Amino acid sequence: MAAPTHGVHGRQNQCPCHRSRVLGLLPDNTQAREIAEKALTDEKPEVRSSAAAALGAMHSKASIAKLREAADDQDPSVALAAAHALIALKDDSGYEVYYEVLTGERKGGKGLIASQTAVLKDPKKMAALGIQEGLGFIPFAGMGWRTFKAIHNDDSSLVRAAAAKVLIKDPDSATTKALAEAVGDKSWVVRAAALEALAERGDPSVLDKVKLYMSDDKEDVKYAAAAAVLRLSAIKESGAPVRHKKRRGRWTLRRKKSEDRSSE
Repeated sequence: MAAPTHGVHGRQNQCPCHRSRVLGLLPDNTQAREIAEKALTDEKPEVRSSAAAALGAMHSKASIAKLREAADDQDPSVALAAAHALIALKDDSGYEVYYEVLTGERKGGKGLIASQTAVLKDPKKMAALGIQEGLGFIPFAGMGWRTFKAIHNDDSSLVRAAAAKVLIKDPDSATTKALAEAVGDKSWVVRAAALEALAERGDPSVLDKVKLYMSDDKEDVKYAAAAAVLRLSAIKESGAPVRHKKRRGRWTLRRKKSEDRSSE
């Protein structure tokens, strides 16, 4: 049964971004999906980001192609909203936006949101975005008050650290390499987040790199490195397979090198 017209369009004086956002409450509704998809091209970035968030909330797999286009939006708030929606829809291309936030580069060379720093360099705006749009991307979450005080408003470190946490579940092996490089970041907040992400990804191939940071000058980084070493060493000793996803979408299994040698 189609939803009542007033339920989709709302009152005339209602904020456009609010109208787009509440569409997410109408799953399996073709009219709501079409309105949200149209809003992805609105001139206002807050409307576009709300529309992307709504499509993710309504689990609209039919909108994946349009969300992929929105993930290339030069406004970081829109790109991140689209990326979060894609991940919610089990589309791994959404991780590419977070990869760009962390590294400054998009896989495959496209993407420009890292250069649009007005939002990325303001952690308060990013936190507000996460709360308002439900992006699951709140930089302050789980990082503690001491970390919050260590970051200035003109620093994107907290946002990049949050991106590292999102990338934990990215199956692409290129992300493991990017996180390993982020371990050497000048910001200790990013270093700590990258170490935690590597620990949770469970790929012991980065073990030697992680060990180097057990003597970092920041305690938070040292503790993160120590925990990562313990976890990755246990995985290496157990010989548990590490799953990687190739570019064409095929899964591969790679066991620890010592086990490979023993089977020769």
